[in-house]
Order: sequence, then structure tokens, then C-alpha cells
Amino acid sequence: MSMRFDGQVAIVTGAGGGLGRQHALALARRGAKVVVNDLGGARDGSGGSASAAEAVVGEIRAFGGEAVANDVSVTDVAAVQAMVAETMAAWGRIDILVNNAGILRDKSFAKMELEDFRLVVDVHLMGAVNCTKAVWDVMRAQNYGRIVMTTSSSGLFGNFGQSNYGAAKMALVGLMQTLSIEGAKNDIRVNCLAPTAHTRMTEDLQGLPLEALAPELVTPGLLHLVSRDAPTRAILAAGAGGFERAYVTLTQGDFIIGEDAAEQVATRFDAISDRMTEIVPEMGAAQGMIELNKAMRAHEG
Repeated sequence: MSMRFDGQVAIVTGAGGGLGRQHALALARRGAKVVVNDLGGARDGSGGSASAAEAVVGEIRAFGGEAVANDVSVTDVAAVQAMVAETMAAWGRIDILVNNAGILRDKSFAKMELEDFRLVVDVHLMGAVNCTKAVWDVMRAQNYGRIVMTTSSSGLFGNFGQSNYGAAKMALVGLMQTLSIEGAKNDIRVNCLAPTAHTRMTEDLQGLPLEALAPELVTPGLLHLVSRDAPTRAILAAGAGGFERAYVTLTQGDFIIGEDAAEQVATRFDAISDRMTEIVPEMGAAQGMIELNKAMRAHEG
């Protein structure tokens, strides 16, 4: 069965090139009306131009799709709210939000200026927050919404020289975890996409088989995450034709109290770390419940 988005409206940020462009093109080809948002700045976030977004809109219109260009920064709350208001005035609904906009300012933590840390967090994390907040009530009112946060293996697992980027990308996972819970009653499904692709974000890396890392190989995963049958609260990794799931898990751990508790934690750290019976908690309260259950069993024993 073909996956279609006829009658749906999507906003894709950072859609002037790379992954965002492929996401926007694919959604439009499958029937969605698309807002192509891109500040048009450099990789480090400097500058700006509407030409990148307008070029993608031209591509979409060339094959008969519907799209409009928008060049506001996702860090500008008022401009983001205006973009959403204009979308509603034109098309009457917003079904999909793809938070894809991002910048890089890579340096080792020792050499990184705090301003470079703040700006990367502001674009990746707060940019996604700004856009999501702007569409949230719209999606609640229509009892339907699909939101994707673009996370990264740098956040999930770490990467040298990307403390700012990694921190922002992992924060998006935390945002997704809670919003998926809060949005469930209104059928707002929130997921994360962790892509591996050659874009201008990776142009300095050496030794990569670039043809195998084409951005369009990631987009099928994005399409599933914003479809009517989408999961919610998933972290989907995608790249080079491979698709994997990443999870935040919790071991069953051990029960340790007493004056020598610190020493016992050190001694029994392997047991605490045993993954044989780890779980994927449905919500944060699971940690407390596991810990309280251990305490109750110890008390009863």
C-alpha cells in the first residue's frame, strides 16, 4: 500500500538543502502541502537568504506539488509563530512538523567558547521547542499531529568535538519522551530520527563513501515517522540504507544501603550494570518504582 499524505500540511525546517530538502520533496511527491523553511545561512548559522528555500519550492512546483518558502530563523519565536499563523491562514491545518534545522560549531570542549555552545543549543533544541510549541495547540485542536525531532548519534553515543551539538541532540530525545506522553490523548505522535548522511554538516569528514550516504536514503524512515500509522516515542536511526532502533534503557540494578554503601556500589557495579533484564521504561516514574520495590522487598525480608 502506497504511503500518501494527500490533504495534509507539513512544515519542514532546514529544508533548503541536505536532509530537509529530501524530506520536503518526498512529502510533496506523496501529496502533502509543504512549508519549506530555511534561514539560508552558512553551516555555522551566520548569514541568511531566502534563495535556498525558494529553490526547493521551485522543484516541488515543477512536479506539480504545492509548497511555500519561509526563511525565518527557528530561534525567532515571533517569526515562527507568524509562520504557523500564515500556514493556517493559507491551508487551515498543520499535520506534520519536521524539526530538522541545525548548525555546527565544532571544537573540543577545552577550546569551545560558551557562545558557540549556547548558539548550537539555541538552534537545535530551542528551535525545535519554538516550532513545536507554535503548532502544539493546532494539533491538539484537530486531534492529530506528527512531530519528528532530528537527533544524532553524537547525542546518543557521543562524538569528539561536539559537546554542544551532542548535548542539544540528546536534549531533543528528552523532549520527545515527554511530548509523546502528553500528546497521546490527541493522537499527536512524537518521534526522533537519528540520520547518517553526507550533507554540508559532514563535508569536512574524510574517508566516507559519500555516494552510500545520500540524504535521500534516510527519508523513507522520516516518512514512516510522520505517517498516519507512525509509532510514537521511537528513536529511529537511518543511513546508507540501514535502519535501526535506539533505546534508553534501565537495568534492574541492586539494593545497597548502610555505612559502606559507597564501597558496595563500587564492588557491585558489574551487578548494577547487568543488562540481562533491562527494560525500556514507559515513563520516568519507572526508575522510582524499581528502586522502591527493591526497598520494600528488603524491608519485608
